[in-house]
Amino acid sequence: MAETAAALRTVAYNVRAARTRAGLTLDELSRRAQVSKGALVALEKAQGNPNLATLVRLADTLGISVSALMQGPSEGRVRVVTAESVAPLWTGPQGGEARLMLTTSGPAPVEIWRWRLEPGEEYPSHPHQAGVTETISVTAGRMTLLVDGEEHPVEAGQTATFEGDSPHAYRGSGTGTCHLIMTVHLPPGPVAAA
Repeated sequence: MAETAAALRTVAYNVRAARTRAGLTLDELSRRAQVSKGALVALEKAQGNPNLATLVRLADTLGISVSALMQGPSEGRVRVVTAESVAPLWTGPQGGEARLMLTTSGPAPVEIWRWRLEPGEEYPSHPHQAGVTETISVTAGRMTLLVDGEEHPVEAGQTATFEGDSPHAYRGSGTGTCHLIMTVHLPPGPVAAA
């Protein structure tokens, strides 16, 4: 419970700091991210329980990575992360999950995700900001990648890439569990207030 409260305080601090850097009011961030102002106020007060879709919309609008919202200061030059040390940001109805393992630093960060999808389990994603590219490498099982309503089967040993600024979804297919590594390549620099 203490870890959850600490994580929420980190997210609250990072959202407020990124919003301030971008020169956005709560009203403007709410409008752009399509997140209610009440939810934003609660989040900046370290209250509530934001879901993955909310964190993705906020990160995209603020021009930063999801993990930039969740991580504290860097701990050194080399960082080793185990899957067990990272809480899932999404849990599917049949036990699938998505864990944001880490995000690289620099002007164009890359998020590294581990996903597990059970057969028939699906996660629909909102379109990301322009310039976001996703790459999916299936390490075991099979999945279906849906981009703009078109289905693309991806099997163990295959990798797919696509521009993430259109509606897309990930669905477990076949008879067994699908394991995949996803990288989300973010465009350089934060989005400035317009």
